[in-house]
Amino acid sequence: MKKTMLSLALVISAAGWARAADPADEAAIKRAALDYAEGWYEGNAERMERALHPELAKRIVFTDAKTGRSRLEQMSALTLINGVRAGGGKETPAAEQLKEVTILDVYGGTASVKVVMSGWIDYLHVARSNGQWRIVNVLWELKPDKR
Repeated sequence: MKKTMLSLALVISAAGWARAADPADEAAIKRAALDYAEGWYEGNAERMERALHPELAKRIVFTDAKTGRSRLEQMSALTLINGVRAGGGKETPAAEQLKEVTILDVYGGTASVKVVMSGWIDYLHVARSNGQWRIVNVLWELKPDKR
């Protein structure tokens, strides 16, 4: 009984610490995620640049099917912006352009966001930097049919 009461007290305490995110922050976080996704599809480097922190790290773990060994590949903000400028995302037909944004968590000046795109899923870490919400980290995974 004591364990149950202690567990209940901890849950109630934790719920007291939780707070709802400011609607303006949530809108700005979603805007950053959409600038990222739509900027890709539109080939709009300005939107992509607006969404990204200059020190962004975008990473994926690739596993070689033959050897079973994994390696970490990384893109910088500049690499991603230049890829957009070259029109990489514009090749995706409009009917296939997914950009489902889900804010997973917001705490203070940080947020975790999931973005489902046409060929992959991105997990974004977004931070408020100089008053603007910008993407700092992206960990992404190709969808099974795109590997």
